[in-house]
Amino acid sequence: MPLITEQATALPGGYRHIVLSPHLDDAALSCGGLIARAIATGESVLVVNVCSGSPSPDTQFSPFAQSLHERWALPPGAVVAHRRAEDAAALSALGADALLGSALDAIYRLPAVYADEASLFAAPFAADPLFDTVTDLIADLIRRSPRAMFYLPLAVGMHVDHQVVFAAASTFLTNTGAQVAYYEDFPYARQPDAVEQRLGMVGRECYTPRYVPLDESLLTIKISAIAAYSSQLGVLFGGAAAMPVAVTEYAARVALPTMRYAERLWVRV
Repeated sequence: MPLITEQATALPGGYRHIVLSPHLDDAALSCGGLIARAIATGESVLVVNVCSGSPSPDTQFSPFAQSLHERWALPPGAVVAHRRAEDAAALSALGADALLGSALDAIYRLPAVYADEASLFAAPFAADPLFDTVTDLIADLIRRSPRAMFYLPLAVGMHVDHQVVFAAASTFLTNTGAQVAYYEDFPYARQPDAVEQRLGMVGRECYTPRYVPLDESLLTIKISAIAAYSSQLGVLFGGAAAMPVAVTEYAARVALPTMRYAERLWVRV
């Protein structure tokens, strides 16, 4: 049974793979196949859910946050608890451990700044406290697992939380010489030219692709894990029935000719 904890001190350390997931679903959506493949070969995986903190009970949610709660069909006071339960089910399917970070999602962290769709997918607020939170988190993780390969969001789609994790973690890890790969944020990456547009922003010539081959079994595990996020499937895919089709189509699209399915990572050259 995977370990899920809010305390880094409860983790065993020595993880071979550490996936930074801005939200409670990004790791399974973008790296579910990689995680399942690593677990199947006996390698340990830690998913770090960066923004999985719960707003205080007396929080007055912004109109934007309330509109998202309605789209997710979740009661405002139980949104994070429900999403944590979904994530626990997904990680159980994948077999990965998880660290639940205390940072709040952007819509709760800075509701006056990230007040609508436009601001949520624009440049992050320069004084966003998430930058320091991610840096401190990474510093602790690399002390505990110095040989780990870190997987970061490329920030395709430009969600501010993804951008902050990309920027803060990249800066710190580059300075330590750690192994780093960037995953294509799914399902944002499905949009035409979305990945190339993002690579153009961060320096296309500095990155080269690396492929994680997936067979039918691994793809099935990934789809099973994503299915656990029932509150998100309507928003992300238009419904539960459309999700497996979208996941399969993209896994086939990014695969090399010698592969049936794959996940594509990007590493600096």
